[in-house]
Amino acid sequence: MNLHFSLRQLQVFLAVAHHHNVSRAAQALAMSQSACSSALKDLENQYNLQLFDRVGKRLRPNELGERLRPQAEALLAQAEAFEQSLSQQPGAGKLRIGATLTIGNYLAVSLLNQYLQESPGSDVHLAVANTAQITEALLNFDIDVGLIEGEVHHPALLVQRWRPDELVCFCAPDHPFAERPSLSDDELLAARWILRETGSGTRQSFDRAMHGLLPQLDILLELQHTEAIKRAVEAGLGISCLSRISLADAFKRGSLVPLETPHRDLRRDLYIALHRQKYQGAGLQRWLAICNESVAAQCP
Repeated sequence: MNLHFSLRQLQVFLAVAHHHNVSRAAQALAMSQSACSSALKDLENQYNLQLFDRVGKRLRPNELGERLRPQAEALLAQAEAFEQSLSQQPGAGKLRIGATLTIGNYLAVSLLNQYLQESPGSDVHLAVANTAQITEALLNFDIDVGLIEGEVHHPALLVQRWRPDELVCFCAPDHPFAERPSLSDDELLAARWILRETGSGTRQSFDRAMHGLLPQLDILLELQHTEAIKRAVEAGLGISCLSRISLADAFKRGSLVPLETPHRDLRRDLYIALHRQKYQGAGLQRWLAICNESVAAQCP
């Protein structure tokens, strides 16, 4: 079979789809703008088709381009894996991981350590953002896998439960609520809250748990980082609600105090998310295995 496209043309197609701009795509591929533009034009002309629509100064994949993009991503990933095998380079190749803040700050490091011990020389990148941003990165093929706290429902994504988690309300040791055995709905409404931002998985779980109260809550601050929220609560600005994973050390030190809310279900799951058409090379497969093994190791 004679192929009428080259891997370089696929690289250009994917880079333009990612950057929405030929100039930035050329820069990312270390090509001249004219060479990048010619490669894309040749690919379209060879098959007498158009892969992009021009929207202002931006190039966006049209319906055909979006349909072909996952296949091109998979082909290029397989080619890179094949090249690595030919060159017999150490490591498991490139792996781009996205993790939401709680997972990225409190769980991912130990998993990364195990992965790199098993596959030294691997090229691994970890991006930490909220659930909405990780979802967008998966859909745009900016990352290979996402570890997320929020529930995501998108037909292009495969989302599987990874491990259980629980949110906990908490306050400073000198807060008036600190000595109370549990909080009623009236006390939750009387409190000032410092919460994660909309779009985060933690906020999604909190909003669901506080159904019926949410519109009346006194939300003083919405912050993007768990550590900033903990510092604000320690300073007495209000109470909050975060993953127990992120609060374990503070509870041990006594710098923060857990608050019982037995009438509010703060349980949730953490998830692993993948694009359904993502090629799962050896590196990604091993990463998924490490994530699942970490859960199995916690079971008695």
